[in-house]
Amino acid sequence: MLLLPHFSTKPHLLFSSLSSSSSSLRPRLPKFPFYPAYFTKSPSCPSIACHVSTTGGGGAAQMESSASVDSVTHDLKNQRLDTETETDGGDESKMTKKLKALEDLNWDHSFVRELPGDPRTDSIPREVLHACYTKVSPSAEVENPQLVAWSESVADSLELDPKEFERPDFPLFFSGATPLAGAVPYAQCYGGHQFGMWAGQLGDGRAITLGEILNLKSERWELQLKGAGKTPYSRFADGLAVLRSSIREFLCSEAMHFLGIPTTRALCLVTTGKFVTRDMFYDGNPKEEPGAIVCRVAQSFLRFGSYQIHASRGQEDLDIVRTLADYAIRHHFRHIENMNKSESLSFSTGDEDHSVVDLTSNKYAAWAVEVAERTASLVAQWQGVGFTHGVLNTDNMSILGLTIDYGPFGFLDAFDPSFTPNTTDLPGRRYCFANQPDIGLWNIAQFSTTLAAAKLIDDKEANYVMERYGTKFMDEYQAIMTKKLGLPKYNKQIISKLLNNMAVDKVDYTNFFRALSNVKADPSIPEDELLVPLKAVLLDIGKERKEAWISWVLSYIQELLSSGISDEERKALMNSVNPKYVLRNYLCQSAIDAAELGDFGEVRRLLKLMERPYDEQPGMEKYARLPPAWAYRPGVCMLSCSS
Repeated sequence: MLLLPHFSTKPHLLFSSLSSSSSSLRPRLPKFPFYPAYFTKSPSCPSIACHVSTTGGGGAAQMESSASVDSVTHDLKNQRLDTETETDGGDESKMTKKLKALEDLNWDHSFVRELPGDPRTDSIPREVLHACYTKVSPSAEVENPQLVAWSESVADSLELDPKEFERPDFPLFFSGATPLAGAVPYAQCYGGHQFGMWAGQLGDGRAITLGEILNLKSERWELQLKGAGKTPYSRFADGLAVLRSSIREFLCSEAMHFLGIPTTRALCLVTTGKFVTRDMFYDGNPKEEPGAIVCRVAQSFLRFGSYQIHASRGQEDLDIVRTLADYAIRHHFRHIENMNKSESLSFSTGDEDHSVVDLTSNKYAAWAVEVAERTASLVAQWQGVGFTHGVLNTDNMSILGLTIDYGPFGFLDAFDPSFTPNTTDLPGRRYCFANQPDIGLWNIAQFSTTLAAAKLIDDKEANYVMERYGTKFMDEYQAIMTKKLGLPKYNKQIISKLLNNMAVDKVDYTNFFRALSNVKADPSIPEDELLVPLKAVLLDIGKERKEAWISWVLSYIQELLSSGISDEERKALMNSVNPKYVLRNYLCQSAIDAAELGDFGEVRRLLKLMERPYDEQPGMEKYARLPPAWAYRPGVCMLSCSS
């Protein structure tokens, strides 16, 4: 039995709303069905011939190879997003690092300083033209705010003294009730496609950026209060956030980071002491919920929609697209700004006309390729860990390749490729787990079209950007799945059959891969004992399904035998990429239920648990259990976008 229906992208999803100055910007799009049986190199993602010419004292050298353009980002000294990198001085330097009080943070305001702003500073909902931001202050009503949880890891990146969290006025600063010295608050203007349809101006409707912090390593960190009150981009909303959604965002931001997946971070979470009215299910039954504000942290909150909004407004605002692109490259892709112009990195697209794209001749093309590759890598990591974002609109896509805007997200429990955690997405399941790779490409197409409209890249370069997304995604995903299974090399048949079996029997995604490391590469194991290591995750399977699993395990063992490593070594390697703990929705809900009664202990326990997701953590095994029956009720396993 092959479960095929969920793994083909509906034609109307692809380029249904692409607008371009040229009709030639219509590439043959590769399909990225999640199901590995379909993982073949698409004709539109060919092997790339790389021509590198260098002029120097030794004359000219030519090199051709069939290689991934991954080497480009190495050659351009790709900027790392890992916030845990030590300084050059090692432990000694870390020990001597001066920790700061809130008043001593090193603020910078490059976004406000270098980009066009709104001349008005009021928060009246309106269309904001010719501007990237509006200066606006937090305005959420606050009454005795309380600190719910905080991240020492993020504080370390900011070089903020952990003792600052003990200050009685700390919740006042991070609820927006008391202004932080040095901050210059603003809300960003952006647009976006929502569920495939252009939505026009969106913007930070309840998120207010305080500014950027520069640490001693010259890392730039933007601090943003989500739920801090109305802005010109709030439309008909109140600009506030509830404790329920804020706990989910705080915990998942940190959980994703410690899983090793690029993400925005969260410094702290505070309650406002006031109630917020929300209709969770959009069914005409609103209720009051505790209000809260989370302080989000990222190197930048620029999104695809940050560029789209200006391109959508015609010729007059196209210069802003270029200005915003220059800003991003200058501050967040400096290796591209500093490319050595004496080197030519050109790539054949494999088209019939043998088109060549030279990334050093156009920094915007090199930048767009890297945005596409970061996005592809991010989506591949989501697929590998079983994460479904739920709302992959273009305004929720970071140009830095970060997971951004945690709404109705969900990690897979019973493996179902059509799973969506978003009730709003149910009719078409546009953003279901299996569709995420294709949606990532669709969003990259919108971004490329925007840059082409501003004449930053031509149609050939735009098509190449999308090709690079395809190749990068497939390479990354196959590598991830190979590591998850502990295989010596990628084996499409074994991985495809495994995922098919998991889907048929609704096997828990996280627990299965963790248990798989217990299988021994021993062909002499009797058939009736082959499934013993998987007994805890293969529940209630009948005779026919048992035979299917035995057949798969036999093939798997044969493949493992060629690896040449011991069972113990393979188990350690597999457990380093297959987490024991993920932030399942029911775990979030348990913490939310307690917090709404004033008990924040479970939020803090979950945070500590998720900081070591690959460790066994004795005594915490209950957090790896399958979801209880109550976890499948509406509002737990699936949520709307309401918060």
